[in-house]
Amino acid sequence: MSEIIGVVGAGTMGNGIAQVAARAGYAVIMRDVRDEFLQRGLAAIDKSLQRDVDKQRLDEAGKQAIVERIRTTTDLEAFSGASFVIEAVTEDLAVKTEVFKALDRITPPNAILASNTSSISITKLGAATSRPDKVIGMHFMNPVPVMKLIEVIRGIATSDETYEQVSTLAVKMDKVPLDCQDSPGFVSNRVLMPMINEAIFALYEGVATRESIDGIMKLGMNHPMGPLTLADFIGLDVCLAIMNVLYEGLGDPKYRACPLLKRYVDAGWLGRKSGRGFYEY
Repeated sequence: MSEIIGVVGAGTMGNGIAQVAARAGYAVIMRDVRDEFLQRGLAAIDKSLQRDVDKQRLDEAGKQAIVERIRTTTDLEAFSGASFVIEAVTEDLAVKTEVFKALDRITPPNAILASNTSSISITKLGAATSRPDKVIGMHFMNPVPVMKLIEVIRGIATSDETYEQVSTLAVKMDKVPLDCQDSPGFVSNRVLMPMINEAIFALYEGVATRESIDGIMKLGMNHPMGPLTLADFIGLDVCLAIMNVLYEGLGDPKYRACPLLKRYVDAGWLGRKSGRGFYEY
């Protein structure tokens, strides 16, 4: 395939997106601000692909071919020939807006600019560019190589043609695209985060222990992991940020973040990544 896919960000989501794009046969340019972040991203890709080799889902030559399709850079100008760029930087409107303004200037006029945001307005990101019809949300799920869903979010100006091209790309990446309109939290986080927040309220109010809350949801609702474990996996700071987006965007008190969630974030107890959240790691 001659198409070049750019990925901005080499973190957990960025390197996962780069991996599935390269596995689908695309030439990929993965960009981050520092070389050490890129090296860490490449190491994560190598480790993920090696698991597939070990399980005989991929041979060594196939793994090597995928890795060789990924080029790394610290320079955004490297996207000057990209037909498609997926942004996966920190979940912050100001940061993402600056990235979109730069991509709008650098990429060819017909290039599609997608965001892997889990809660930020696609309409706002599109408005920061001269091509809002070509701006769209592609919300991948973590871990990217494993999870099938891509939540495809249309901003107010996103064209049908852009949506069709993104859906085609998603299918080529062996994913299932499901669409929704631009609304705070989209569908995934509008449904998931209040459930997690309610579980935190249950703990905060002494309704049950963390083990009981998670156990009841796992055994009773057949969830693969309990909501408190899942919150630790996602990151409590991320959960709080998304609850704030829902609360501010929809203006409904039912989206008020639990005080215990705020307290844990203030303490730096962010979950698995910090060694402590609702559980200790």
